[in-house]
Amino acid sequence: MQTPMKEIIFVIFLFTIPTAFAQEYQELGVKVETVADNLTIPWSIDWLPDGTILFTERNGHLRIIQNGELLEEPLLSLGVGGVEGGMLGITVDPKFEENNFIYLYYTYNEFLSTINKLVRFQFVDGILTEDKILLDGIPGGPFHDGGRIQFGPDGKLYITTGEAGDPKLAQDLNSLGGKILRINSDGTIPVDNPWRNSPIYSIGHRNPQGIDWDESGNLVATEHGPSGWRGIAHDEINVIIPGTNYGWPDIIGDETAEGLQNPILHTGDDTWAPSGAEFYYGDKIPEWTGKYFIATLRGSHLHMVEFDLENNLVLSHEKLFQDEFGRLRDVQTGPDGLLYILTSNQDGRGFPNPNDDKILRITPINEINSFEECVESGNPVMELYPRQCGTEDGKHFVEMISKIPEWIKKTAKWWSLNQISDEDYSSGLQYLIEKDIITIPFGTTSEGDSEEQLPSWLRKDAGWWSQGLISDEEYFKSIRWMINNEFIKI
Repeated sequence: MQTPMKEIIFVIFLFTIPTAFAQEYQELGVKVETVADNLTIPWSIDWLPDGTILFTERNGHLRIIQNGELLEEPLLSLGVGGVEGGMLGITVDPKFEENNFIYLYYTYNEFLSTINKLVRFQFVDGILTEDKILLDGIPGGPFHDGGRIQFGPDGKLYITTGEAGDPKLAQDLNSLGGKILRINSDGTIPVDNPWRNSPIYSIGHRNPQGIDWDESGNLVATEHGPSGWRGIAHDEINVIIPGTNYGWPDIIGDETAEGLQNPILHTGDDTWAPSGAEFYYGDKIPEWTGKYFIATLRGSHLHMVEFDLENNLVLSHEKLFQDEFGRLRDVQTGPDGLLYILTSNQDGRGFPNPNDDKILRITPINEINSFEECVESGNPVMELYPRQCGTEDGKHFVEMISKIPEWIKKTAKWWSLNQISDEDYSSGLQYLIEKDIITIPFGTTSEGDSEEQLPSWLRKDAGWWSQGLISDEEYFKSIRWMINNEFIKI
């Protein structure tokens, strides 16, 4: 007996829902939740003003989490190069609501060369288009590509670059490799940069991968230490002063030389392989306020540092979540005031679990962030439609209700990609009509034989609807068009 299409799709959907995950750490007063899993080497994360998450995967994808749901199709896919290079840093323009700009740093191959570039894109109505190449010709290679990009409190765009396995580039002012760079958002050079007409802000770096500023405007960067002829370990945390030389490859650790700057903290004989970094100023974990967090790869932990930068001192530092989640690539504060971390267990150096890699969120154990959590905590529920729940501290949550079965949206996606027939897709939409999920205006008819093929604009709308880029109500107009034009029988 032939199984109906909608039943097949429903079964498939059941087995593709990610398993919910939250692990409590009572000694820290936090729990760690899974936001998304089954990812491919996520590298960098940022948010649009409406809370939409954008993140890169090193294999060349820019992906999106919208309304809490990971969209299956990448927003952008590029052919990228390098072993540890690829699609790396992303940042959203602080003035995104005015200009719709986002920025990407990625590695590409050209003939026998590997190069990094920084490109500005414009994201409008769900469509991403390249706007301008801001920097090109950044040295690249299988290793040491840098790649972190972030706007500073001065409104300038900062970029970390590696020396691409050629240590002498870090000291060469004619090369962009082994540096921290600073440019205007249109790619021009700020007039107050330390070297005239140059984007270079500091030199002597091996492979910096994390940058952030404290509330006083101090820039602190993470940097990978040596792993060969110059020794091992001695990863660095540096306070970045414009125009300063941080010594690679001439000094490491506590070594000194005239004109070269030592790190405020280094790891000695312990290897962390520090990557993304963040000063935490969110409002959800007050005991962590002002501390500097470092995602570590080889170290497989989140490192927490307390500085007294006025006196150039490290007051304390400790490892959190040691070996709990494997290699960590980035840590950032979301617009919800919570810390997010990206794992990097599929990068060839980790030991991935079946559902790696992940985006994780650190939240207080007693924090309520959803209608379900509000109800589970015993707070009063108002029996309206949709229901509402309020907490003692004045937070208010509304139950999210959708009448559209997920298998219907799956069929929309598959049909938009020509993976199922018009007939199979129309059968799924018939279900919405039979269950009165779609209301049919009086006078709508469908008599006679349907046309042979649905128009391409309907297929595009179906794809957007399946990704949440247009509303149910907007897509219902397309379905009514299908009825009026006899693709669906009523």
